Amino acid sequence: MRNATELLVQYAHYHRDRRNIASHLVGVPLIVFSILMLLARWGVPAGDLLVTPAWVVFALAAAWYLSRGHAALGVAVSVATGVLALLAHAAATAGGTGAWLGWSIGLFVIGWVIQFVGHWYEGKKPAFVDDLVGLLVGPMFVVAEILFMLGWNTPLQREIERRAGPTVLRDAARIA
Repeated sequence: MRNATELLVQYAHYHRDRRNIASHLVGVPLIVFSILMLLARWGVPAGDLLVTPAWVVFALAAAWYLSRGHAALGVAVSVATGVLALLAHAAATAGGTGAWLGWSIGLFVIGWVIQFVGHWYEGKKPAFVDDLVGLLVGPMFVVAEILFMLGWNTPLQREIERRAGPTVLRDAARIA
C-alpha cells in the first residue's frame, strides 16, 4: 500500500509546470463535482437519509484518503470532497433532468479541457494514463497544493520537490 508521500511524488512527476498545477486547481474540483452530481440525483432511503451513489463513492474515497498514512491530509481531502458532495447533491436536485444532465456533463467536459490545457503546458500525459490510481490522487494533490500555498507542511512539500523536482514555468513556445 503506497502512502500519501509516495503517491504525491509519483503524481508530481507529471505536474511540475505551475500552469499545469493551476489548471488542476480548477479542473480537478470541476471533474469531482460533476461526477458526484451525476451520481447524486437518485438514491435509496435509509431512515431520514437518502443514500445515493455519490455518497457511496464519497465514503469509499474518504476511506482510501484516510488510509494513506497522512492523517491531516486525509482529513483535509475528505472534507473538501465532502463539501463538493454536499454541493453536488444540492445542484442535482435543484432543477429538471435536462438541467442536471447538462450541467453535470458540461462541467465534466470543461474540467477535462482545463486539465488537458495544463498538460499541454506540462508537455506530459496525465498521470492516470500510466496508473489509474492517479484519478484518486488528483484531488489529494490539489488539496496538498492549496495547503502548501498556505504554508502547511513545508517538509512534505520539500520532500516531494526533492524527489520529483521543483515546480517551473516552462517555455510554451518550446513545447509547441
